[in-house]
Amino acid sequence: MEEHNRKTCCVPRGEVRVPQAPQASAQSGEGASFDQGDMALIPSGLFRMGDDGPDGFPADGEGPARSVHVDAFLIDRTAVTNAAFERFVAETGHETDAEHFGWSYVFHAALHPAAAGAIMDAGVPAVPWWLAVRGANWRAPDGPGLGLAGREDHPVVHLSWRDASAYALWAGKRLPTEAEWEKAARGGLDGERFPWGDELEPAGEHRCNIWQGEFPTRNTAEDGFLATAPVRSFQPNAYGLWNTSGNVWEWTADRWSASWHAAERTETRNNPRGPDTGVARVIKGGSYLCHASYCNRYRNAARSFNDEDTSTGHMGFRCASDVPGSNRGSAVPVR
Repeated sequence: MEEHNRKTCCVPRGEVRVPQAPQASAQSGEGASFDQGDMALIPSGLFRMGDDGPDGFPADGEGPARSVHVDAFLIDRTAVTNAAFERFVAETGHETDAEHFGWSYVFHAALHPAAAGAIMDAGVPAVPWWLAVRGANWRAPDGPGLGLAGREDHPVVHLSWRDASAYALWAGKRLPTEAEWEKAARGGLDGERFPWGDELEPAGEHRCNIWQGEFPTRNTAEDGFLATAPVRSFQPNAYGLWNTSGNVWEWTADRWSASWHAAERTETRNNPRGPDTGVARVIKGGSYLCHASYCNRYRNAARSFNDEDTSTGHMGFRCASDVPGSNRGSAVPVR
């Protein structure tokens, strides 16, 4: 693939392989009934998904721009927080993949000074700013030494797709499909680049948590944040969703393909759920590391992927649910 189209600043993957962790064992609906007031109702209907614009990454399969029908569904207004995930762990005893493996990826500028000795000789040469850090996990997102004090309302990170799926199952929800996620993120706008329109900083106002300065050496943090921001930072979109651009990448239910959706088939245009096979899952939304000079994947149509067991300091998730009483059927299955 062309180097420009497969830059991996945001998602280190594949270079360091680890044994598979046991599958999560949370039971569906084990958590307390969710509050629909914390979820937005996304109406049924068509929307324009994808993009053929010049600032995209064709190798990512952002195009073709296409009309897709999605049934009505509910989706969390925010990414799942540290506080919410802590409750899940307290009630289930869930061990995340990062905890099982004993390490996770931390961005070099976010590493806690006390964790310098925990850096492993197992980085990713193509993206040296990602450090494999022993003891980094959702409880210690900057590496061992600081913890979560003061970040209870930040998005939980260092979670694999399997961890996110286990939480969703426990909460009686599910992960959104890629089409659901993108429709919700667009907030009813048709074809715009961002949830608020086409201009990144309208009237000079920051609308998302991304990198400012020169990536990867200098972040001026002009938007107020060096790493993660509270989940209700900036402004929600017209559907009431917060931070679908930047802050943290968000896992979806779909398996990754750069071409599956390009075919004119019913299953790619009506409640699409991605291909039936594949070893990686789609992530959406970009993160606090995205920058126009290198990885502008904080656009609505942008997409990337990672392996199901991989975790980093900038990947989180939000949950979705079918509308109670709808005829859609059961939750999107974990395949």
